[in-house]
Amino acid sequence: MVPLAVGIFLAAFLMACKPPVQEVKESQPDLVSEELIKVNQYMQQRHQDHIAAFVERMGWKAEVTPTGLWIVQENQADGARIFENSRVSFSFESTLLDGTPCYKASVQNPQLITIGKGGVESGVEQGMKWLREGSQAIFLIPPHLGHGNFGDRERIPGNSVLIYHVKVMKVE
Repeated sequence: MVPLAVGIFLAAFLMACKPPVQEVKESQPDLVSEELIKVNQYMQQRHQDHIAAFVERMGWKAEVTPTGLWIVQENQADGARIFENSRVSFSFESTLLDGTPCYKASVQNPQLITIGKGGVESGVEQGMKWLREGSQAIFLIPPHLGHGNFGDRERIPGNSVLIYHVKVMKVE
């Protein structure tokens, strides 16, 4: 009789462990997310407007990529094209839109990156794909392609547009 009592106890225990049926609530729009999207769209447009005004003041002829990167071709060379996974050696000087210097790499001590592997602002990688070995260009990088809302916490404040003067030295 003890085994029957144990069986009944186990059956009652297992039935009691079933989770209660929960009603599925209709999903409501996430108002906070919608507002954040609107704010981000507004800020991106504001940065694009600032860049457009700057380019106009400088008298530069610039192309704008679908992602919002601005490229001023200073010298388009006939060297090797830059593709995904290309190893690119380049010199650069970066500044804020107001001219404040940020970082640089000289011809004697260039920056080396592999396109698509990171290690540099996404705006720089995107811009490189428009160039060839020997080219010189200016990239105007909005925050969403640079250091975003927080900057790099060293020389680049949050929400900063960056200007990169680049010279492609070698493409492998």
